[in-house]
Amino acid sequence: MLKAAGQPIAHPRGIDMRPERALSRYIASDIPKERPANLMCRPAHRVTEEEATMQDRPTTLVEYQTYIDGKWTNAASGKTFLTSDPYTGEPWARIPECDEADVKLAVEAASRAFESGPWPQMTPTARGKAMRRIAALIEKHAEHLAQIEVRDNGKLISEMAAQTKYLPEWFYYYGGLADKIHGSVVPVDRPDHFNYILREPVGVCAFITPWNSPLMLAGWKMAPALAAGCTVVIKPSEYTTASMLEFMKLVIEEADIPPGVINVVTGYGAVVGEPLVTHPKVAKVAFTGGTATGARVNELAARSFKKVSLELGGKSPNIVFDDCILDDAVSGAISGIFAATGQTCIAGSRLLVQETIHDQFVEKLVAMAKQAKLGDPSLYETQVGPVTTPPQYAKILGYIDIAKGEGANCVLGGGPATKEEGGGKYFVKPTIFTGVDNKMRIAQEEVFGPVLSVIKFKDEEDAVRIANDIAYGLGSGVWTQSVRRAHTMARRIKAGTVWVNTYRAVSFMMPFGGYKASGLGRENGAEAIDAYLQSKSVWINNGPGGGNPFVMKTAD
Repeated sequence: MLKAAGQPIAHPRGIDMRPERALSRYIASDIPKERPANLMCRPAHRVTEEEATMQDRPTTLVEYQTYIDGKWTNAASGKTFLTSDPYTGEPWARIPECDEADVKLAVEAASRAFESGPWPQMTPTARGKAMRRIAALIEKHAEHLAQIEVRDNGKLISEMAAQTKYLPEWFYYYGGLADKIHGSVVPVDRPDHFNYILREPVGVCAFITPWNSPLMLAGWKMAPALAAGCTVVIKPSEYTTASMLEFMKLVIEEADIPPGVINVVTGYGAVVGEPLVTHPKVAKVAFTGGTATGARVNELAARSFKKVSLELGGKSPNIVFDDCILDDAVSGAISGIFAATGQTCIAGSRLLVQETIHDQFVEKLVAMAKQAKLGDPSLYETQVGPVTTPPQYAKILGYIDIAKGEGANCVLGGGPATKEEGGGKYFVKPTIFTGVDNKMRIAQEEVFGPVLSVIKFKDEEDAVRIANDIAYGLGSGVWTQSVRRAHTMARRIKAGTVWVNTYRAVSFMMPFGGYKASGLGRENGAEAIDAYLQSKSVWINNGPGGGNPFVMKTAD
């Protein structure tokens, strides 16, 4: 990990900015391609009261190491790759380019930590206390971690700060559940037998996380896994690695988590992800990302019968009935698609509007969306930031062209945003299409960007038909003042989450996951811990043995 010399830097928000606590504030000048691990760095600049945001981005590179078996290390190959700031398009950090050799080291470390050492010897109560230490340290460093996320993925500081400040709740919640895991005694139908069920951790877990909400989505997996007693190897997206490495330094090291319990391997999916998923000592794989990649992960994991959970893509219907509170529904439609620049699996990218209010609703929707402020995502007043990756930027623009070619009517946006409009390197204007038929590609395929398809419907039956006529089933929204309709639609929509008169709300207490091609299993809520446990049946015969040894012992 990055090392630095120098005095503590005062930060206006009270964040601990010592060199060993805030790594990305310290950068090296003239960093070589292969840099010795002990090369010292100098601070780039001193943070002042006037410089409370990331507006002045340093122009030299931060260099990171990865974290395996409680130690900071370069990739075994010595290779590195650059990660870029989506707002400027310029590289800002150098990341270890791990490969199969590093995966083997990380999984072996996790396996040792699971089988021996202090972690398996901890009582569940002690594990819960360790998780509460993690939560407290996230609270301490939440603002700094949010700034790193913004630098790496270009999402709004207002959103990322909210996520990092909320993330501790997962560790408090599952830390509280750690010593509530228990089996049961079963009064079986045999005399002189004492039977019970143990619930035990599955073992080493591999987490592959996406670039849109790196820490939050890693936390959703990490908290229940640790509570269950598992050990972990995390492969973050190659586009957004830095925040996870900062998390390991600022939180996991300081929380005194035993070596090998949590490891990170950084690099590219085919080079790191596949060896991780197929490693024989990995017992469970949890993946968040695109449906096609999720299918590949599931296929690879199935070859060695690993437990798998997948949180995949979506094309969520956000359904507006004519008895809604109009202004609330307009705001909810904006929230559903343009928040996070549409780069979220639960984006309400299909807006179903009842035909009786369609024109009025679209007029209000366009008027509000036009006011969205594009710009620097590190500023709290910015409302729409850049697209995170160049391939995603090209994909979004390609889908806009497809929609126009299919005959959809573009009533707002429809292309890149200029600098005069607040845009930077990879900005797409908030885009709204009307006249969309649900059979069009723009309505059926996940765009993962600020592109909204507006679809008319006649009545409740028509809305349900359109909503469910899709391969996905992750999220959905319903806007109505009818209690009957709210409950009816919640039952009839085939999706893992139904929001009524709200959208894009999450909680550590509520299960999250998809139907159909949107995934397998659930994260969050008490049931999520079950994915990291397995049951063992124990039979104790306190009576005589004997009987026919060639016949299964069934009830008398």
